Amino acid sequence: EFSSVSDLASLMNVSVNEVISTCMGLGLLVSINQRLDAEAITVIADEFGYEVSFTSAESELEVDEVPETEDTDAPARAPIVTIMGHVDHGKTSLLDFIRHTKVSDAEAGGITQHIGAYEVETQGGQRIVFLDTPGHAAFTAMRARGARLTDIAVIVIAADDEVRPQTEEAINHVKVAGVPFLIALNKMDKETAQPDKIRERLAKMNITVEEWGGKYQCQEISAKKGTGVDELLEKVLLEAELLDLKANPSCEASGTVLEASLDKGRGYVSTVIVERGTLKVSDIMLSGTFYGRVKAMFNHQMKRVKTALPATPVQVLGLNGAPPAGDRFKVVAVEREAREIATKRNQMLREQSFRTRKHITLDEIGRRLAMGSFKEMNIVLKADVVGSVEAISDALQKLSGEEVQLNIIHKSVGQISESDVLLASASDAIVIGFQVRPSESAKRLIEKEEIDVRLHSIIFDLINEIKDAIEGMLAPTVEEHIRGNLLVKQLFKVSGVGKVAGCEVSEGQVARAHPIRVIRDGIVIHQGSIHQLKRFKEDVQEVKQGHECGVALKDFNQLQEGDVIEAFEKREIKRKVPQS
Repeated sequence: EFSSVSDLASLMNVSVNEVISTCMGLGLLVSINQRLDAEAITVIADEFGYEVSFTSAESELEVDEVPETEDTDAPARAPIVTIMGHVDHGKTSLLDFIRHTKVSDAEAGGITQHIGAYEVETQGGQRIVFLDTPGHAAFTAMRARGARLTDIAVIVIAADDEVRPQTEEAINHVKVAGVPFLIALNKMDKETAQPDKIRERLAKMNITVEEWGGKYQCQEISAKKGTGVDELLEKVLLEAELLDLKANPSCEASGTVLEASLDKGRGYVSTVIVERGTLKVSDIMLSGTFYGRVKAMFNHQMKRVKTALPATPVQVLGLNGAPPAGDRFKVVAVEREAREIATKRNQMLREQSFRTRKHITLDEIGRRLAMGSFKEMNIVLKADVVGSVEAISDALQKLSGEEVQLNIIHKSVGQISESDVLLASASDAIVIGFQVRPSESAKRLIEKEEIDVRLHSIIFDLINEIKDAIEGMLAPTVEEHIRGNLLVKQLFKVSGVGKVAGCEVSEGQVARAHPIRVIRDGIVIHQGSIHQLKRFKEDVQEVKQGHECGVALKDFNQLQEGDVIEAFEKREIKRKVPQS
């Protein structure tokens, strides 16, 4: 991608003048050294009878790797497992039990707590590596960067509770990543435990466990007492046996970066997990735009080790930077080659930062439909209450037709979180919010990832917008523009007016004429208008960012400290209707 006109002419073995004249015929004015984007290259190459495939900045990492399928004679490796689930359902307790009871000793082996991972040896002497990851957001963030590190996921659900939204979210993340998973029903030692109630709820989500004739393995455990943990590990090994995980320890090492940081005394420290080959001290490592010679490797006890076999996590010193979590690494033979590839990737990333790949938008769907290249639309749905989620979900599913398949990959209640945006980024989805708003961190991520987020207050408008996009007929529409936000800091009672909010304009500017919404914990609880807007004792028409003011709302007297008052205006915008 981003080849110049002369490079493209050279690749197709035609003169530059021919390419330029063809571009002019297509309505493109180009010069000999002008760089072309992917779409232009595809169109031009098609005119000359060529097909195009594009390389990414990371693609050279796999150039010399032997595909996994060729490791047929390689020995089996330990499965890499991630434990996921809702807060307080016992993920940490389960890992703590495994870590503290299966203590490693020199003769018998057992568990070893590596950096960011726990290495367990079962009663049968087989190894399992548990990844210590910060929940499913990181899980999908890794997938969004193209890493498939986890082999199996364990979803922990408390048997005395129910299938919580975060549990559903975790299951959706695992499904989207295409990773097999099994269910661990925790807290079975409690009298209030109702495992069948959980199985029934899972069955409604199309996840039927083996006991009920389904395909998903399920194990009742007590992380506190250790009941069923050995059986859970055996089931993990059974799942791993089906995957037939193998790795060649004799080839050049490759794997994934778990995390990296800058240590004041030691320089850049990277925590990596070796997936194939054997990593040795003095090997030349290449990861993304960084490279370097391995100066030292450390295990969990911060003792130096000289080699790391497949499915082994280690801390590595020697890279000239900190690669992001999820980046692949590979050992190369010559340092000069590593330097050249890292430099080339740096150039490509700089280029890509100016021409970022756009995520799917409703306008883009219409354009692709007209070209006949669009088949399905992924949606992440968030709403204020469960009833709205179900109603919107059912209505959207009915819009699926022969040309376009609608997939609701995740639906839940509450404000739009970073996790939702990451899931949309990883699966190229559109985020739809009904009576909810993104959190501040999610807003920043939306801007960075350029995700299409549609916020609605009326179900019919939401359904019609998606319907129009599918039909490729996005007509002129009214778009909301957020003008500013007021943060409620203190409340006062004023005679004759009622409750007045002392506010600060945290973003943009707010005018008295703007319609407003009151947002509490990311949920829209009221929509109306401003009754009075004052600066000190003076009535004002507008207040700018950073200034404080007093606000009284029309027909709403239930403001609380911490509420956000969002001021907006509506504009009619024209959308281009794609021509078929």
